[in-house]
Amino acid sequence: MSRNVSAKPSFPTDAFKGTASYYARYRVPYPHALLQDLIRRGGVTGQGRLLDLACGPGRVAFSLAGSFREIWAIDLEPEMIEVGKQEAAQQGINSIQWMVGKAEALTASPAWFELVTIGEAFHRLDQQIVANKTLLWLKPGGCLTVMGNSSLARDWEPWQHIVAQIVHKWTGRAVSTGGVSTAYVPGSGPDHNEQVLREIGFDEVGSYDFVEGHDWTLEAILGNLYSLSVCSKRVLGSHADAFEADLKAALLGHNPSGLYNETMRFGYTLGRKPA
Repeated sequence: MSRNVSAKPSFPTDAFKGTASYYARYRVPYPHALLQDLIRRGGVTGQGRLLDLACGPGRVAFSLAGSFREIWAIDLEPEMIEVGKQEAAQQGINSIQWMVGKAEALTASPAWFELVTIGEAFHRLDQQIVANKTLLWLKPGGCLTVMGNSSLARDWEPWQHIVAQIVHKWTGRAVSTGGVSTAYVPGSGPDHNEQVLREIGFDEVGSYDFVEGHDWTLEAILGNLYSLSVCSKRVLGSHADAFEADLKAALLGHNPSGLYNETMRFGYTLGRKPA
């Protein structure tokens, strides 16, 4: 008998309160090469429907908007959806239906979507429920994709350790790789995601990695940190200004140029509904 590795979420419903504008502006976009690879492997036709679960402010939905005639984007946080709507209006994108709610509670017709995406949020969801529902919602041959990114631990730079130390000093929390990108947490990562998808009944399950360098400014580092539930301005409270001053002084003391390079690994796990 196979081992059930799906994770039950343990995640505060308001963990991302106050982070949406920072999330939309400072989260690093998925590389073009990854998106094109996903479109190719996923058999995207350009005329299908996309479902983006736990969509945040629409980071994935906007990246793939040109490849679908209709997109459903749902997130638990009303603030995330509102920021997504504002961005869609600014970009003139009218194909996205925005919804506030739990991914697990969504209802949709069978065989309705060509692709379902979950970007850096699978560990927050009831994976068993979501994967089973997705298998029903997808057209035969359609795909579920779990996307994410993390730094390569062997390529940690000294500045990332500085950020991690400052974050811990002011929040008491550990943020992997300096908090600029996420490390895999329990209930996540390619191996885990692959096993969940296989156990649910997806075919052709596999994971695909893309490595890319990224240069950070001080503003972008701070904005990215404020997009994280563990280091939001809500968490820092009245200490936010002092935290900023401390972080800037430490980073500029290390590298006065104000530019900091990170090697990032982006990737996705894909499973196909049997035809």
